[in-house]
Amino acid sequence: QRQLVESGGRLVRVGESLRLSCTASGLPFDSSSMAWWRQPPGMERESVASIIWNGAKTSYSDSVRGRFTISRDNEKNTVYLQMNNLKPEDTAVYYCYLVAPASQDSFWGRGTQVTVSS
Repeated sequence: QRQLVESGGRLVRVGESLRLSCTASGLPFDSSSMAWWRQPPGMERESVASIIWNGAKTSYSDSVRGRFTISRDNEKNTVYLQMNNLKPEDTAVYYCYLVAPASQDSFWGRGTQVTVSS
């Protein structure tokens, strides 16, 4: 019923690009802020990028700024993460995250694995 489903994660080579997608079901997607987080092996989960409900403002972590772009299509209930010039340190499980505006309830996807080979 309520779910966020990520897709697009795979094994890529250093310098290549990848686009992740996250589609929401049973959630107020078009009024919610969205974000991408990631968790490298043995490390804490960290915020990567975020986007407000209408896509007018975005933010990025220092490690990905200039290489990654977050975007959304509210007609498709989907948020994207375009990842360019991938580096081995980008290897992680990438998670989609939603914050509902009224209730402030949050919801996580189950993650998609991105592996960048040297």
